[in-house]
Amino acid sequence: MAHYFLFPEKDATIYSHPLRQELNTGIDEILTLTEEDKEGRKYPTRIFVKFKDSEITDVLSNKVSGNFSASLKLYETEHNNLSLDQYLELYPLAEGDWNNGRGRYANRPQTSDGVSWKYIDNSTDKTNWTNSGWGTGITGSYSSSVAGGGSWYTGSGFEVTQTIGYNEDYDLSFDVTSPITKFYSSSELSSTYPDGITNNGFILKRSESQEFDTINNGTLNFFSLDTHTIYPPYLDISWDDSSYVTGSGDILSSGDIYLTLRNNKGEYRQAEEKTFRLNTRPLYPTRRFVTSSNYLNINYLTSESYYSLVDYATEEVVIPFDEHTKLSADSEGMYFKLYMNGLQADRYYKLLFKNTNDDGITIYDEKYYFKVVK
Repeated sequence: MAHYFLFPEKDATIYSHPLRQELNTGIDEILTLTEEDKEGRKYPTRIFVKFKDSEITDVLSNKVSGNFSASLKLYETEHNNLSLDQYLELYPLAEGDWNNGRGRYANRPQTSDGVSWKYIDNSTDKTNWTNSGWGTGITGSYSSSVAGGGSWYTGSGFEVTQTIGYNEDYDLSFDVTSPITKFYSSSELSSTYPDGITNNGFILKRSESQEFDTINNGTLNFFSLDTHTIYPPYLDISWDDSSYVTGSGDILSSGDIYLTLRNNKGEYRQAEEKTFRLNTRPLYPTRRFVTSSNYLNINYLTSESYYSLVDYATEEVVIPFDEHTKLSADSEGMYFKLYMNGLQADRYYKLLFKNTNDDGITIYDEKYYFKVVK
């Protein structure tokens, strides 16, 4: 029942065009996959993204219980001149504590104080990417005119691919559970996951067949961590830690249900980890001759009940109904835990609930709002 969001430590686009092989774009608001032309030849770009080791380790060591999944999300912005299909590949970078830098594509003169197609660090120290003689399970791309561009791990458990058809949704979601597990096992020296690798971040590129074919496949643009929008890249680590153990109350397996949030204070700081509790009861309680109010009885939704989180202003689904948002139950009723750390400050969010019982599926959207602040 948990989703935990991490934002990148750094990201950048690197350019193979002969005039831009030392260009750094570490603080550009946009990450770009494009193919620049020069004298009839294509020169592709690639994207680097890295998340902090300490944050990944903290979540997996101190918050996750049981199995987890991890997804890397990037939001699209304006694309242009796209070919019918886009074949994208994501790999863990195999070398280099690369330098984010402070450059932008539009800087004149060109900024080269950080990572580029040619250098891991900058144009002063000039540490080149490895271009040949890679170790086992590591590769890169090399030619005399575009030496560089990073090196990465390949093979089962490392490569993540995505194919996007024309006019499909270009927001990206890569399942990076296996690479994140390998990062974690390296930092923790875990005997459970002995095949650990150093976390140098990820490289996102078009497939080799598209990078160096004769067709210009257009430009894909995504928001970077430096965007001034609410759509930076993020890592979504999710797991199911729900527990459904009811007390003496009734399970509402049919009929109309009245549902409210019991303890919503309306405003939360980004550092908070809030356990929300629900009040549930039949919308029309059966009349009984008792000495206490029916409204004080504890009732439960079925075990097939979930929450979802939506940005109030944009209606963007932040956390969908899925296997990781199942509601829990204990002697006090229904509850769930929400981590505020990955939510944007100074924005309002809305909670939705889904319940499946003998009458079918019901979605509860009753203005369950709260605001996140710094």
